Formats: sequence, structure tokens, C-alpha cells
Amino acid sequence: MATTKPMRRRALVAALSTILLGTCFAVNAATPEETQLLANLQKAHPGTQFSTIARTPVAGLYEVWMNGNVAYVSARQPRYFLFGHLFDTQSMSDLTGPKLAQASKAKSPGEAPQKNASTAATPIRFEHLPLSDAIKTVHGTGQRRVAVFSDPSCPYCKQLEAELASLDNITIYTFLLPFLGEMKPIAIWCAADRTAAWRRLMLDGDGSPLNTATACDHPIGRNLALARQLGVQGTPTLIWADGTRSEGFVGRAVIEARLASAASQVAPEKQP
Repeated sequence: MATTKPMRRRALVAALSTILLGTCFAVNAATPEETQLLANLQKAHPGTQFSTIARTPVAGLYEVWMNGNVAYVSARQPRYFLFGHLFDTQSMSDLTGPKLAQASKAKSPGEAPQKNASTAATPIRFEHLPLSDAIKTVHGTGQRRVAVFSDPSCPYCKQLEAELASLDNITIYTFLLPFLGEMKPIAIWCAADRTAAWRRLMLDGDGSPLNTATACDHPIGRNLALARQLGVQGTPTLIWADGTRSEGFVGRAVIEARLASAASQVAPEKQP
């Protein structure tokens, strides 16, 4: 008993010592517990493709990969996802970072791993985005523009929405992604007023008005294909008017700076 408490304390410290990066991301399951966890996850999130489940040094905590996204999940309470890095405070080592770097290299051989909040990915022609497949939100004159790949179940996307809501003179195009399940994205798009439904869920935390039984002709599948085509691996991902992108949550100061920088790079005739 004397050694049990220190061991539990170390496990708890390791579990809580997580560096949140602000980004939210079919399966190898060997043990019976992993197989059961996979079954529970697939049942709870039918629209999510799980690729790998692995044990971590923390008892009962599993590393779950969804394509390029990784989360930490308790086998006993799989409804909760912890996004970020698992950090060993004894060896002072990041247990997640090397795996993310390896996954990034595997996806893009020869390219440098992408970094959180700002990437050097191939620029995107903003005017070539299928903006009709996005929720359009206009503040003020709507002169400035940004496109956001967002998942309604992603906590960092909700944080970003609060920052975007405080901006003026901007048009926001939100492409709904089903990385964490397609039920909410479809329900939001099929709502009578999808912009209002998105705002209620993301800013007010009120998902009750969503009618998940309502079906319509939605672009969620196309948005997922577009994200894969553009190399969008996590949410939120922001596409600026000059075609550059940022990955993960960014605050208002960064958003304002990127909007100003993007506007200076866009030819006057291409600006709205």
C-alpha cells in the first residue's frame, strides 16, 4: 500500500500534465479492452474514422488516433476526449510530439512537419473555395474575409468562435467538418436558420434547438473531401484571403494581424 499511492499520484500528474495545442484531429485493436473501447467509440461516433488505439503509461488511458488527429480516452469513460500532448514530468519528455511529427512526415514525405497555429502549406486560391458549401456570417461591412474549417464538437473551435464573434467588418465562411461525428454538422446545416443554429451551439452552448432527425441535401461529405484535398488535418483551420492558413486556436490579436497581412497581399481588384 505504501507504494500504491505514489504510483497513482505519478499517473495522475502525467495525465494532468497535458500541453493543449488548440487543435482537434480504422483501428488496430489487440487486447479485449482495446477492442471493447473501439466498439464503444464507433457506436458513439459513427461518422469518425478511428485508425489506431494504443495503451499509454497511464493506467486505463488510451491513445486514440483519428487519421491525423490524436486524443486520449479513458476506457471507463470513453465519452470524454482529451486533446493535446501527454507529458512525462519525471523524464521531462513529450510522449505525443514525436508521434505527431512522424505522422506528419508519413502524410507528406519530404516536407517539414506542420506547426500549430501557422503553417507553410501550399497557398489556397480563396476565390476557388466552394463558398456555397459554407455557412456565411457577416459582421459590419464584411469587407475582410476568412474561411474556417470547423467541427461543432471541437472545443477549440468553440473558443475560436468567441474570438471571431468579437470582430467587425468581416465575412466568415465556415466549412462544417465531421471529424468527431456527422450528426451535429448535418443538423446545423439542415436547420431552418443554420447561421443562428451555429451561433446558438458554439457561442451560447445551446444545442437543444438542433433537430438531429431532420435530413436535407447537405455538403458535409464534400467538405470532408475538400479538407482532405487541401491537407486540412485538424480543426479549427483558418484560410486567409491571401491563401495562407493557420491551424489551431488563435486569439483576436493574431487574427487581426493575419487579416491585415492577408489584405496587403491581395490585389485590389480581387478584394471584395
